[in-house]
Amino acid sequence: MVFLSTSSMKKITIAIDGPAGSGKSTSARRVAQALQYTYLDTGAMYRAITLAVLESGVDIPSAEIDALLETLTVRVVQQPDGQHTFLGERDVSERIRHADVTNAVSAVSAIPSVRRRLVAIQQEMGCNGGIVMDGRDIGTVVFPDAELKIFLVASIEERARRRLMETGGSSTVAVDVMARELEERDRKDSTRAVSPLTKAHDAVEIDTSNLSIDDQVERILALAQEKVLGRQ
Repeated sequence: MVFLSTSSMKKITIAIDGPAGSGKSTSARRVAQALQYTYLDTGAMYRAITLAVLESGVDIPSAEIDALLETLTVRVVQQPDGQHTFLGERDVSERIRHADVTNAVSAVSAIPSVRRRLVAIQQEMGCNGGIVMDGRDIGTVVFPDAELKIFLVASIEERARRRLMETGGSSTVAVDVMARELEERDRKDSTRAVSPLTKAHDAVEIDTSNLSIDDQVERILALAQEKVLGRQ
């Protein structure tokens, strides 16, 4: 697919939400690349804060986290080999993908002060459009007025399989275990009091269970093209 994009065209904001393993991060990166937009993995920002909380040893949740936030700087930087996440001057791009962070990120993400801090940063980064953000509350909280909102879903079995492929696992038992972990993550994300995972009323839902990455990227690009041409 050839996407019509010129410097004279207005740039839109694209919000891609969905549960873990639905394909949102990979799709968002490739859509941004195709459009020559900025890509922001908001989940990496929450993971960086979670890592800082774990390393500090404070309880989750606790009032101490509010004080800790005042000392933290989280940056997302585009480099030749992809997006890197920094906690202060430290590149934590790989560290934030470890199991301890994955297991704690839902609890830390549910803390109101954490969400307020990061949502403000995200809104500032995307205020001029030309950005693709993925997460769990982009279309509902961060950019409720985004020109294009996508909500990706997939079967729990397919999501579990994808997650295992990322870590090199593949057995039936491992898929079942991962599926249960993802279901628990979904429950936490969907029932938290602040910015729960939910589909925006005007989001386009795409089931990626039987779609390749190429297929889902093409669908999103087609929708983006409609929005861009509609603004000219």
